[in-house]
Amino acid sequence: MAHYYKEYLAFMAVERGASPLTVAAYKRDLLDYQEFLSARSITSPEEITREDVVAFEEYLLNDKKLSSSTIERKVSSLKGYHCFLVREGYCSNNPTETIILPKKPQLLPDVLSIEQINTVLDSMKESTVLQKRDATIMEVLYGCGLRVSELVGLDIDKVNVDEGYLFIRGKGGKERLVPLSGYALLRLGRYLGEVRSQLLKPCSGATNAVFLNARGARLSRQSVHSIVAKAGLTIGVKNLHPHTLRHSFATHLIEGGADLRAIQEMLGHSDISTTQMYTHIQMIHVKEEYLAAHPRGK
Repeated sequence: MAHYYKEYLAFMAVERGASPLTVAAYKRDLLDYQEFLSARSITSPEEITREDVVAFEEYLLNDKKLSSSTIERKVSSLKGYHCFLVREGYCSNNPTETIILPKKPQLLPDVLSIEQINTVLDSMKESTVLQKRDATIMEVLYGCGLRVSELVGLDIDKVNVDEGYLFIRGKGGKERLVPLSGYALLRLGRYLGEVRSQLLKPCSGATNAVFLNARGARLSRQSVHSIVAKAGLTIGVKNLHPHTLRHSFATHLIEGGADLRAIQEMLGHSDISTTQMYTHIQMIHVKEEYLAAHPRGK
C-alpha cells in the first residue's frame, strides 16, 4: 500500500503547502501504520476497519509505550490520510470517521516577566563577534516574536532596517511583515553593519543568511536553542526555550494593551483562538495581583 501514502504525502506537500518537517512527521506516522497493517495481512485500504484503527491505538499505547499526546497526533494523521483515500476513490469506507480524539487540556505557555526579560537581555556580553551575534539573536527573538525556524531561515534581502520590518516566511509558507524597532532594530542594524561581515566566508554557501555560525554557514536551530538556554542561566532559568521569548513577546503586548488581531498578524497565527491563550495568561497575572494586594482577597 506504499503508493497510497506516497500520493498522500505529495498531496500534503504540493496542494496543502505542508512544510518538509510536517511531511516527514506524516511519513513516519504512516510507515508505522502500514507496518502494523501488514502484520495483520491487510493489503488494501478497503480492508481496513475501525477495529484495526483501535487496535493500532492500543499497539502504540501498550507496545510502543507512546504518550497519549503522541498517539493523538498519530491518529489525527490517520484521519487525514483516510479522508484523502475516500475522496480520491481508493476506498468507500473511512474507518477513522467515528474515532474521537481526546480533547487535550490547553497548556498555558511559560512566560518571563518584563523584569526577567530586561535582565537577561541587558546581561548579554558583547566582547566578541559571537557574543554580539548572540545578543542580537536574543533581542530579535523577543523583540519580533519569531519562531526559531523563522530566525535561522531569515535572509538579508528579507530585512529592511530603514523601514523597520522583517519579511517572514512562516508555517505552511505563509508570509507576513513583522515590525522591527527599538533595541531589536538597533542591535540588528549594528550586527548587519559591523559584525556579520566578520563571520561571513563566501565559500560557505550561506551568503544570504542573516545569522551565521563561526564557519560562515547558516546558523542551525540547535545552536539557537543552546544560545537561549545559556542566556537563561543568568536569571536562574534552566533550559530556557526560544519559544518562551515568543510567548513573552505576545503576553507583554497584551498586557500593554495591543490589539489581539495585530498580535495575531505579528505571530503568524492562522487562528485567532491560538492568540487568545495569551489573554488567559494575562488574567492569571491579574488574579495573582488581586490576591496579593486586596485586603479580603486572601
